[in-house]
Amino acid sequence: MAMEEKARVGKNHNIILTGREKLSVSGVADVMNFDETEITLQTSQGALHISGSDLHVEKLDLELGEVSVTGLISALDYSEVAPGGSLWSRIFG
Repeated sequence: MAMEEKARVGKNHNIILTGREKLSVSGVADVMNFDETEITLQTSQGALHISGSDLHVEKLDLELGEVSVTGLISALDYSEVAPGGSLWSRIFG
């Protein structure tokens, strides 16, 4: 089963944004990239792009599919995953 199919099956996807400073995301299959201004997560609903400033991944548990992000969050945007998969899957896959 392809990574995209695995991400779409069996994981509920929820987002909780608290005061634009704390974001909790469930249904996460992979972290595609991250830095202080952008984080991209592969979720069961597609790729989630998180934009902002001073972003930090506070919690990462891919077995449970949970990620917590802190910082000033300015935008959340979904898109489909580009062919080739995530950075991690290209390096270790």
